[in-house]
Amino acid sequence: MEGMGEVVVVRHGATEWSRSGQHTGVTDLPLLPDGEDDGRRLGPVLEQRNITHAFVSPLARARRTAELAGLFDGAVTTRVEKDLVEVDYGGYEGRTTKEISAELGRPWSLWRDGTVPGDSPGETLAQVAGRVDRVLAEVRPLLEDGDVALVAHGHVLRILTARWLRLGPESGALFPLETGRYGLLGYEHDWPALTGWNTGCP
Repeated sequence: MEGMGEVVVVRHGATEWSRSGQHTGVTDLPLLPDGEDDGRRLGPVLEQRNITHAFVSPLARARRTAELAGLFDGAVTTRVEKDLVEVDYGGYEGRTTKEISAELGRPWSLWRDGTVPGDSPGETLAQVAGRVDRVLAEVRPLLEDGDVALVAHGHVLRILTARWLRLGPESGALFPLETGRYGLLGYEHDWPALTGWNTGCP
């Protein structure tokens, strides 16, 4: 909508498992030194925007990225939001797509096949969509005053992006988002639109 702010979706910086391709849901890994650099690089980019609010996943890798990017310095109204935690991968936690596919004897995709129970119950895409729909319901009114930053994880942000665009959660498959990168969700002619995606920082 004309004059509205944008949603800045930020994936946390690099971790050991993001580098190795292991699915990291509820496991609370720290950032690698390179991942901390990712957070620092985001700071000047976010400062250039009129960010009035930020919502941050409670997991350490997202919180630390937000801290390094300056979102907890008091200039922005920032809160930790449990609905932005990563997808619960259940029995696939800590495993790579290649390993899961080999076990199943066929290619596996989160977007088509979902999760299985393990040490945690796992989540369906619909369950994750319910979480991000709650976040978006809070975010939309705030865009009247400026931009809103969401600092979280790859898969949950991809599902959130699909829901912003009024698509089913499985359409998150279309929006890969690398660590330390961000995307922009806005409007064109009053219609929700993807206005920037998978953008790196200098």
